[in-house]
Amino acid sequence: MDHQDAQSTLAEALAGWLPGKMAEWKVPGMGIAVVKDGEVIHAAGYGVRDIETGQPVTADTIFAIGSSSKAFTAASVAALVDEGKLEWDKPVREYLPSFKLKDDFASARMTPRDLLCHRSGLPRHDLMWYNSTATRDQLLERLQYLEPTHDFRAVWQYQNLMYLTAGYLAGKANGTPWEEVVRTRLFEPLGMQTAQFSVTESQQAADFARPHAERENELRGIDFRDITTIGPAGSINASAREMAQWVKLHLGKGKLGDKQVMSESSMRQMHTPQMVITDPLWNEMYGSDLVSYGLGWFIHTFHGETMLQHGGNIDGFSALVSFMPGRNVGVVTLTNLNTNFLTMATSFYIYEHVLGLEKNDWHGKLKSFVDKMKGEAAKAKDQSASDRKPDTQPSHSLVDYAGDFQHPGYGVVNITEAEGQLSATYNRLKMPLTHYHYDIFEGGPEGVDATFKFQFHLDLKGNVDKLSVQIEPQVAPAMFSRMADASLKNKTFLEQFVGEYEVMGMTISVSLRGEDILLASVPGQGDVVLEPYQGTTFNLKGLPGFSLEFVIADGVVTDVKISQPNGTFSGKKRVAESA
Repeated sequence: MDHQDAQSTLAEALAGWLPGKMAEWKVPGMGIAVVKDGEVIHAAGYGVRDIETGQPVTADTIFAIGSSSKAFTAASVAALVDEGKLEWDKPVREYLPSFKLKDDFASARMTPRDLLCHRSGLPRHDLMWYNSTATRDQLLERLQYLEPTHDFRAVWQYQNLMYLTAGYLAGKANGTPWEEVVRTRLFEPLGMQTAQFSVTESQQAADFARPHAERENELRGIDFRDITTIGPAGSINASAREMAQWVKLHLGKGKLGDKQVMSESSMRQMHTPQMVITDPLWNEMYGSDLVSYGLGWFIHTFHGETMLQHGGNIDGFSALVSFMPGRNVGVVTLTNLNTNFLTMATSFYIYEHVLGLEKNDWHGKLKSFVDKMKGEAAKAKDQSASDRKPDTQPSHSLVDYAGDFQHPGYGVVNITEAEGQLSATYNRLKMPLTHYHYDIFEGGPEGVDATFKFQFHLDLKGNVDKLSVQIEPQVAPAMFSRMADASLKNKTFLEQFVGEYEVMGMTISVSLRGEDILLASVPGQGDVVLEPYQGTTFNLKGLPGFSLEFVIADGVVTDVKISQPNGTFSGKKRVAESA
């Protein structure tokens, strides 16, 4: 069968098969491109790019491709390896001296290859970056506070933050942002003129898809989610037609037409298995007993032959980019509905049709897989409900739980109280909280399929001073410490406490360092930082159970009370002698 015949029969097959499947998965629109033997044999749009306007999808409609972007990040690193600016197996710290994880060995030995094949030892920790206003530099600085679950290089664990690091590294090595590396080394040579890196930018295009999600069994258009900060892990937007150029490059082993865009050696590195994936869910999903990960690509068997692919899921969009090098064929499927497997079912259907392989009901298999996952989630929800202790009450009035709580890696959770209702805001995601039991509340952000339990903890004085949340399922709950009210770090407010205090025959000197740090010079202890607690009480940093409370009478600081594990002691502020 020549390419023209293959194109004709595939178009007819999809016209009869795809509309019904799109309806079952509730997918509004899909862009598809198929490459065979170096030529695009099919490029078309199906359905609508926006359910409100009814505008049709075309082969040039721009979709967010989510984590299918990861292969571009791997290729951006590979391009710089080709140019001698990076090495696959040289420690990242030799390029980024400040790079630091909680595991010191991983910090010292992590290489670009390690970043790109998900073997850092860290689980996902996705909520650390999702919808955050933090910059890339700030996210990288926070990596050192994230808990690993395995030893470095021991286990494959999908990790977006390591791809952020890889893209950041590529940018630093090139002296430009990561986006510029991809644009000049990949987009431009491939003729991907409309592809870009931000949903803000994609909405300026003449032909772009709107994101959609299913909410309460109803298909709705949703807001675009800007994930530019985590860009190297998933922010690229492109059309099916232009993504076909990307697939051609990989099938051509780095060559597009007569142009060698990347070395064949670098392509081989990306296409070679680096880590075995042992989670049986992946085997079940792909219908393969052999699943591994290269650099930016999943690798598994399909009808006994090698397939490389990478999906992408971000708010309102799902994508799959795949190719079979042994058959010189590749498929791009882009949709404007979040977390759907029609991308995979359609891709596998196309491969079987184009290559004349035995037909399988991938649609039915993947539907069953999704139903199974939904069933497991429902069981977990039922278990949580059964664990709840009824008829319990919080230990404090709700207003006592309000405040800002900070974790060095995850940032700040803001708790507010209004009209008898607690709410949590994290990374601009607002979550109304309901009482679960005792000092535990639960809630989740709208549009995110997750519920979190917020456990408040009391200090020895009975005050709410910490908050723990199981943000990453695979590690212990993250502990957030209550932040002092901003007024307690005001220089004018703090200056009134400066002076000397006589306590039980010894002199304690209080001074101000900089604009907002009080120091207490305690005999035998040296200088100790006074951490704002509440009101005019400060805790002694590094000395659990020790605090200083300044007493104010008629607007003047007159006394100090020192609390420690064995009791409370009072002292007078020494009045400065007049000249």
